[in-house]
Amino acid sequence: MKRDTILTIRLPLGSGFENYAVREPKSFSKPQRPFTRKALAAAHVVADPLSAKEPWLDAAVDWDATIAYRRHLWSWGLGVAEAMDTAQRGMGLDWPSSLQLIEKSVEEAKRVPGAEVWSGAGTDHVSNASLDGVIAAYEEQCAAIERLGGRIVLMASRALVGCARSPDDYARVYDRILSQVREPVIIHWLGEMFDPALEGYWGQRDHYAAMDACLGVLQKNKDKVDGIKISLLDKDKEIAMRRKLPKGVRMYTGDDFNFAELIAGDAQGHSDALLGIFDVIAPAASHALSALASNRNSEYHEVLAPTVALSRHIFRAPTRFYKTGVVFMAWLNGHQEHFVMVGGQQSARNILHLAELFRLADGAGLLSDPGLACARMKQLLAVHGCA
Repeated sequence: MKRDTILTIRLPLGSGFENYAVREPKSFSKPQRPFTRKALAAAHVVADPLSAKEPWLDAAVDWDATIAYRRHLWSWGLGVAEAMDTAQRGMGLDWPSSLQLIEKSVEEAKRVPGAEVWSGAGTDHVSNASLDGVIAAYEEQCAAIERLGGRIVLMASRALVGCARSPDDYARVYDRILSQVREPVIIHWLGEMFDPALEGYWGQRDHYAAMDACLGVLQKNKDKVDGIKISLLDKDKEIAMRRKLPKGVRMYTGDDFNFAELIAGDAQGHSDALLGIFDVIAPAASHALSALASNRNSEYHEVLAPTVALSRHIFRAPTRFYKTGVVFMAWLNGHQEHFVMVGGQQSARNILHLAELFRLADGAGLLSDPGLACARMKQLLAVHGCA
């Protein structure tokens, strides 16, 4: 059934404007049973707009609004991947602030039945380190998370790229860290499209050669690895690696372009999910995963199809600026009272990009309060001289 038009808003389009018709939001159902896929949303942080800190230099976080957003994600049956790149980790959010975030999120999860949190451990508090320095940095962050009772996502390391000379150097670091962790971890291979400083990870510039190096680490340490999340935005590479994983090791899709297809899977397997886009589309993702769990496959694809178009727009090149779209959506939907970001990154996308994001979010039925979304969009347009 075609959704009814309820509002119109004047939006920029190319070099001119259009009167865009906003429609009723879709109705999404919260889960009544567990999903058949593990689903984690990499969650953003809410900046404190009234902080006296300089936004390009220091992270100022509104902790209450940030933790409230985690409760929103948990309410839809999604787990939280904490202090990841979606939270601007290493791109505005430093390690001390990240650890504070992890502590608050882990503690809040204890108050929410069924809430799940996995937290990023990396090396972002060091630079120009030796291999031993990288190992020590990983050990420090892993130990800090474990002291809080947290589960670990072992993040890719810029410092390791800087000092490693071969795939064997990567194997040495990962073997050492994985030998010490208390519980199996998720390893995150973040591609250079998300962070240019990570080009050549695993000691190889060719992704398939890098894949082989990574698989060697996974095979040797499979009892200490819950899964691998790859963020290469290439479904064929993910499927190829998925089919080679050691038994019991999950593939967590980090492909924000093709996630619906990869989660659905094929006759040889499927991917679980650890996605930044799930921060944006939590209600639709939850509803779709419930449909998949009940073998309502057509409904699963029908719900997610328009969110894929939205995600491809949010994550378009330069992909590292996707976080601007994530926070913009949270503001439109009333989860935060401002469109301000850590590091001042609300300026990373242009107004035409944000206007198209508004249209695609409406098309996916994800503007939960169209009146509020329109009012806030008009505010932003006025700031850009488009009133």
